[in-house]
Amino acid sequence: MSLKKNVQNWLRRSLEDPIAKTLAKNSHLTATQLETLLIDALSDNLASKSLKYEEKAKLRKTKAAISRGSFNRTLRQAKRNIIKSIYTVLLLGYFGILENASLDPYLEAANRLNAYTKAHRDILKNNRITKEQLQIVSMLREELKAMFDQLSHPWASSQA
Repeated sequence: MSLKKNVQNWLRRSLEDPIAKTLAKNSHLTATQLETLLIDALSDNLASKSLKYEEKAKLRKTKAAISRGSFNRTLRQAKRNIIKSIYTVLLLGYFGILENASLDPYLEAANRLNAYTKAHRDILKNNRITKEQLQIVSMLREELKAMFDQLSHPWASSQA
């Protein structure tokens, strides 16, 4: 299979994951920025060599040709949004807002996400996958999706 098909299949599977969808929907990244960032971060590994930005631009899911300049511009926008998000977290920590108990559900979600990704990685490492492992990962995925859906609408639970 060609590199482009491999990357596009991986992107499709990754971006259709229910947890990834919920996280992406509530992030500062547009769908195009996330796709571009993922291509930039992971295409070299999938290709087993360093790719030029012109080659990376051709890996996007769009049928229309994307220029290297357009790819780079979108990548810069994505990185800028990530940096702004990190600075937002740092700012909240600076003012002591991160110590607020109302943020505990987000920390719990982060811990559960960590457990989910560890369980998922463990399954992928093993050549033999048990039904129990699949059930655990499926249960964690559904739990996380529900948790992230609820956390993305904090006003729904705070209004009484």
